[in-house]
Amino acid sequence: MATVLALTLGAATLLGAPGPAHAAGPEADSASPYLVGRAVADITGEPEDSDKAGYFAPMVRTHGLHTRLRARAFVVVDRASGKRVAVAVADANHIDDAIREEVLRRLQSRLGDTYTRENLLLTSTHTHSGPGGHMHDNLYNLGSFGYKDQNFEANVTGIHEAILAAHGDLAPGRLDMGGGELEDASVNRSKAAFDRNPAADRAFFPDAIDPQTTTLSLSRDGAPVGAINWFATHGTSMTGDSTYVSGDNKGYAAYHWEREVKGVDYLSPADPSFVSAFAQTNAGDMTPNLNLRPGSGPTDDQFTNTEIIGSRQYEAAEAAVDHPAGPVDGPVDSRFTYIDMGSTTVSPTYTGDGRTHHTCSGALGTGFVAGSKEDGPGVDLINEGSDDNPVFDLLGAALYRASPALKACQAPKDIVIPSGDLQLTPNVVPLQLVRIGQLYLMAVPQEFTIVAGLRLRRTVAQIVDAPLDNVLVAGYSNGYAGYATTPEEYDKGDYEAGHTMFGRWTLPAYQQHMAALAHDMKAGRPTPVTITPPSHSATLLNAPRTPWFDAAPPRRRFGDVLQQPAATYQRGQQVEARFVGAHPNNDLLHGSTYLTVEKSTPDGWVRVADDGDWATRFQWAKTGVGTSAFTATWDIPHAAEPGTYRITYRGRSRQLLAQPESFTGTSRTFQVD
Repeated sequence: MATVLALTLGAATLLGAPGPAHAAGPEADSASPYLVGRAVADITGEPEDSDKAGYFAPMVRTHGLHTRLRARAFVVVDRASGKRVAVAVADANHIDDAIREEVLRRLQSRLGDTYTRENLLLTSTHTHSGPGGHMHDNLYNLGSFGYKDQNFEANVTGIHEAILAAHGDLAPGRLDMGGGELEDASVNRSKAAFDRNPAADRAFFPDAIDPQTTTLSLSRDGAPVGAINWFATHGTSMTGDSTYVSGDNKGYAAYHWEREVKGVDYLSPADPSFVSAFAQTNAGDMTPNLNLRPGSGPTDDQFTNTEIIGSRQYEAAEAAVDHPAGPVDGPVDSRFTYIDMGSTTVSPTYTGDGRTHHTCSGALGTGFVAGSKEDGPGVDLINEGSDDNPVFDLLGAALYRASPALKACQAPKDIVIPSGDLQLTPNVVPLQLVRIGQLYLMAVPQEFTIVAGLRLRRTVAQIVDAPLDNVLVAGYSNGYAGYATTPEEYDKGDYEAGHTMFGRWTLPAYQQHMAALAHDMKAGRPTPVTITPPSHSATLLNAPRTPWFDAAPPRRRFGDVLQQPAATYQRGQQVEARFVGAHPNNDLLHGSTYLTVEKSTPDGWVRVADDGDWATRFQWAKTGVGTSAFTATWDIPHAAEPGTYRITYRGRSRQLLAQPESFTGTSRTFQVD
């Protein structure tokens, strides 16, 4: 059951001081210390023949769309100092430095140095059902058999569009914070590793989960206009076997709040009435699969689980907006640098054993190959954990003989892939600290386990003298470089340890680097950038493209209906229509839709649903040489109005020796009783 903490005047821990209830009216907004802006944009990549980034299952390709993916951007400006930060949350598995740099380049071409590396934070929801191949590190494109520029461009274009729109949306507004505990949306998938931590750390998480949910809300004229929630759970409610593109549980939470509760129309270019984002924290060992099996928990249906886990996050966030602990008040600030995690000397201050240690060039262990059995298993014959794996040493020796120095540095991990030395994964990564009033966000490019996150939070909270609840790990931010476990968890050798690429002392190194940013911020001095990562654009391995041209069957045209809906339906039933199709990757229809459900009204046909809605899906399938079928479904909501409906399909064909053409197909009408 989701438990919301007391968020009244007495809920001082989240803010460090009690605060009043919502202030209302334009006069209060004009006196606000902040300008706030928010926006949402489409980032959906190829719905056909992409891998689902995060699952590393190259044989499972996307063949349709369940929900569109979106970027949600928020800009906050401190009116006293003029300092600002932009936070963009993308429905993606991960964001890499190349995406961030290209977004910045495009922003600066329009707005000069208004947004920089220092004040722009890009983070991802970590859905495992988004199209892959968009990274500039070859290892993370293996599932797509290489780099896919169309998916890279989809992310860059949408994120840039969202930030630009949020910048244009800036106006006086109020910020509030609220929080609570959400106890039924995650479970620890690596409990044996968690149990290796000291008793004091385990006692902080008595149920071996991080239940803290934190929400920053934006309001104007006394009404909420946006919210960002942070909560730790993986984006793996949709399984690795699904062939649908999906925003998973955090995508559903945002969609539900915006579309189903607030009535936002994503296809309208007008300013949205409400924008909500559900960001990650230290979710490294947190799974939404409550029964510790892929697609299981709380039910055995992946779509139902996605909706339930997403709804629980939404309910906790909405409660925090309705009953905030108090207003945000304080400066806006940020610090940024790059760090060489492949070669960091870690001081005894952070190692915990009184000795100096070193991080290592990135390397992946056998636990990485095994995968997380609770979310998306890798090689079935390989077990997680160095102490119970009969082929652990054999596999490491067979696949790669690492140098003695690297083996010693990575011990006790047995190296399978020296990915840093091979330049398959980054050694130089971004690190950022953002302050919005009482809230501190530590933007890291790795997946921290909950105890690793706790130690990093304690390090910074002590330096900046902030309540621990106000200092959050913003995981999956600005880049991606695997996991970060505690040294004790590292020794267990589970999946999370096998993907902790920089060795046993990864977490202490992050504590040391983040402490430096915190000291700089507290002292008001700039943070130097002494190193930048190399560009891998020239060494990207492009994914092979299967030759394809579109053709219509004899005596048919694109968009012709192959299977009509039934004449009548009851609410709760599913409508299905099949059309002569064209390859959906011909045009990703950003900001638009492949399908609509329309209702007849006295004023004409009115769209009631599109391919961004939870109740719709489409699947695309080849039917012959160049021919294909597009199957659209609509699960009729129980609240649907009785009446006459139809389904439309829009696409773009690329025929041999002909110019690409757009087309539309329309089903016959059907009644909903």
